[in-house]
Amino acid sequence: MTTRLSMADTLGLGFMTFAFFLGAGNIIFPPLAGMLAGEQVSLAMLGFLTTAVGLPLLGLFAVAKAGGGIPTMTRALPAWMGATIAVAIFIIIGPLIAAPRTALVAYELGVQPFMQGDSDNGQLIYSIGFFVLAMLLALYPGKLMDSVGKVLTPLLIVLLLALAASVLLGDAGTVAPTSAAYAGGAYVKGFLEGYNTMDALASIMFGMLIIDLLKKKGITAASEQYRYLVIAAVIAAAGLAVVYVSLFILGAQNAQLVPDATNGGQILSAYVDLRFGSAGLMILAAVITLACLTTAVGLLSACSDYFSSLTTKVSYGQFVILNGLACVAVANLDLSQLISMSIPVLVAVYPITIALILFSLFANQMAMPRVALSSVLAVSTVFGLLEGLKVVGVSLDALAFLPLFDIGMAWAMPVLAVLLVFMLLKKNRSAAVAA
Repeated sequence: MTTRLSMADTLGLGFMTFAFFLGAGNIIFPPLAGMLAGEQVSLAMLGFLTTAVGLPLLGLFAVAKAGGGIPTMTRALPAWMGATIAVAIFIIIGPLIAAPRTALVAYELGVQPFMQGDSDNGQLIYSIGFFVLAMLLALYPGKLMDSVGKVLTPLLIVLLLALAASVLLGDAGTVAPTSAAYAGGAYVKGFLEGYNTMDALASIMFGMLIIDLLKKKGITAASEQYRYLVIAAVIAAAGLAVVYVSLFILGAQNAQLVPDATNGGQILSAYVDLRFGSAGLMILAAVITLACLTTAVGLLSACSDYFSSLTTKVSYGQFVILNGLACVAVANLDLSQLISMSIPVLVAVYPITIALILFSLFANQMAMPRVALSSVLAVSTVFGLLEGLKVVGVSLDALAFLPLFDIGMAWAMPVLAVLLVFMLLKKNRSAAVAA
């Protein structure tokens, strides 16, 4: 008899997936992007939704189709190559950038507004407490669907819906003129801003974690795992889209509140204070803390689960603790400093991730899968590194002739061209055999 999830468990799985994705970057970047996009907010929002909702959705679909994460998606290659890609992505999305950022944002938006004066040790004390709680929840991965999906996330959704309703149903403010950064191409700028959420990278990690959780629930049939992972992906994508749209509109219509804002959290705090006063700021603190905590739990669980699969010498629980300690160390940097540090890394890694997702989705339509995957990863790696170097200030004017180079997407055409070539080869071979 095939085990099936109840309706409550299925919704819990979808809510858990949504909560894992909805973290620090998802909240702080859209309001600022909306403010800067101004009159072109719709185009910028569409670009942002492409990378911050569309790509994670495709990432989960790719994991579901492959039947596993990066090791399965790269099974056509030598094992060490897949492991190298996986370790790099897990470190970036885990203890290096994404997980520590959750505590940073939760502290700056959820705690600092209520503090009197500066505290030299406040950030350290908070980050320790934050990750101790995240580690305790992550140490019991079999209960994540219950603790996160059925308890924390419903509360988070209620709070977010209240915020979204106030934005979408409230009086529209004055939209500011489009800033110079968005005037030259609002869609592309929004597309690149979506990188900052890191959700395309996280989708592969969370997909692996969800499959593992389904196995713990007794869902062992590949077809059933695929079905439930797709359902979870759609629920998460729908939730993220509602959040992003409301936050973009909030930023676009309330630019006057913080005209010199450097991050979206400042705009969001000012809006909530204006609409709801100090009580609203307390609710916002709860939203931020819950959103960041659930994401931290997911990241710690996913990273530790993968790292423990590489060795028998360090257990899952020990990796949870090691990753948590590393997160505490990085979480005591300045938020702006961490964001600046992450941008070139993300610009370099995202093309590789997108290439892997696209290949996994269309692997059955490609000739010579090993050669095709090796080629598309090689091309995306080269162009990703070039884009990363350009972001840190290395002059690459000699490559300005490349299509889309000036907007940071020189990788797109070569990657799509490689995929198309191998798809055409497969089609031609199939036609020749049929003839």
